[in-house]
Amino acid sequence: MLYPKSLESLIENLKKLPGVGQKTAERYALSILGLEMDEVSDLAEAIIELKAKIKNCRKCGNLSEDDLCAICQDELRDSSIICVVANTTDTIAMEKTENYHGTYHVLNGLISPSKGVLPDDLNIKSLKERLNDGVEEVIIATNLTVEGDTTSLYLSKLIAMENPEVKVTRIAHGLPVGGHLDYADDLTIIKALEGRFKI
Repeated sequence: MLYPKSLESLIENLKKLPGVGQKTAERYALSILGLEMDEVSDLAEAIIELKAKIKNCRKCGNLSEDDLCAICQDELRDSSIICVVANTTDTIAMEKTENYHGTYHVLNGLISPSKGVLPDDLNIKSLKERLNDGVEEVIIATNLTVEGDTTSLYLSKLIAMENPEVKVTRIAHGLPVGGHLDYADDLTIIKALEGRFKI
């Protein structure tokens, strides 16, 4: 063991974060060690408060401190259009374009039988319930990957069975195949939205 036990413990815990390997975890841990005690307390308190307060919006599945997220509470949004995304980071990517004014539905994952993720593991039940609330179009904005395409196909068939008058579209291939929404620039997302097509 290169570090004292408490520092080693922090490093191991930081490695649980996505994209944080050994060297990055060591750098973060040593940076935290260099902070003033009140700064460390603020950081720890912010993490605990985050975990205690953040939950999923009961309507769309987005992150929120209230029962409904800010987007679902916004009466200026067009509730006749639902954009289905895999996770909250995709919602944020779409919102940054300032070009979409409908609502969202966050699946919190994608169908992936090889990883043991099936439709029942995703936030799909509440999407079915929303289809009867004056929804005219569902835009499927899942990533253009095998999992994204599988999820898109599943949802399009499900919506056609549940509510055939709802138009189902898929974002256009303005995004590269294998690309992820949260890494795309604003213009690419805008073009993908504009070029969406019926499934």
